[in-house]
Amino acid sequence: MDGQHQLGQADQRSGRLLEYLTARHKLQTFLSANAVSVFCSESVPKWVHEVIRPIAAELEFFMPQPFAGEILGLCKALGISLGDGVLLNFAYESTAFCTSIVAQDDKGNIYHGRNLDYDFVDILSKITIDVQFIKSGQIAYRGTTFLGYVGLWTGQSPHKFTISGDERAGGRWWENAIAAFLNRNYPVSWLVRDTLSKAEDFQSAVLRLAGTPIIAEVYYIVGGVSPKEGMVITRNRRGPADLWPLDPLGGAWFRVETNYDHWTTPPPFDDRRTPAIKALNATGQQNINFDTLFK
Repeated sequence: MDGQHQLGQADQRSGRLLEYLTARHKLQTFLSANAVSVFCSESVPKWVHEVIRPIAAELEFFMPQPFAGEILGLCKALGISLGDGVLLNFAYESTAFCTSIVAQDDKGNIYHGRNLDYDFVDILSKITIDVQFIKSGQIAYRGTTFLGYVGLWTGQSPHKFTISGDERAGGRWWENAIAAFLNRNYPVSWLVRDTLSKAEDFQSAVLRLAGTPIIAEVYYIVGGVSPKEGMVITRNRRGPADLWPLDPLGGAWFRVETNYDHWTTPPPFDDRRTPAIKALNATGQQNINFDTLFK
């Protein structure tokens, strides 16, 4: 009986191993045929590959931890070259065509929502994942990201604050990638993750997101846990271009950010702001909650 039981356990382990290897092979094939080819070959000039290869070989010198080690480990696990893994991570920096909303209801509760209006939807929708970062057996923070990508565009530090990032036009992504290596500045999504890991509250998160040098312009949207804790940070590479807080006492109980400066008019062909504002005003502050926010 014991022998049969052990044999059954061995069969189960073998079955799970086979399932893992099969899934890993399918994932490697998918990434090589789709994500890597789109981001790292078709849209990238050949000279960029020539620049990135020697940098990738000295990855730990040019990139801070834990990001360098994670990219190295992911490349090994997914069976892609280190150069492609580096390019893939920076290419994702150009995908955040999104709408973010931070709002306060009439009881002082803060709500923060976002969607992902990204390009290459057929590819990215298949490799979008929710992740949890564990420290001392507890969830330190969580976020939504893409398989093979070490940054975060969306994240939550439990009982402290939330962050989403929306792209702000400024430079081709491979130019930003090279600038990151040369200037040692953070990619915008790495700063999100760094802030989730280190900031203790809403105020310290806003200060870190507003003041840390980054490689590209971006909008950071931050929500807290107390009344009035909502902010849209419009970023230049070196610092803030604008801070746009919630002002519920003045009637501004929500802020909507897409991919255009809030003080300008969005182009008619991509005006996601106006429908969002109309929907929020129709809902009303007294009726805003997680369900109505995502309708």
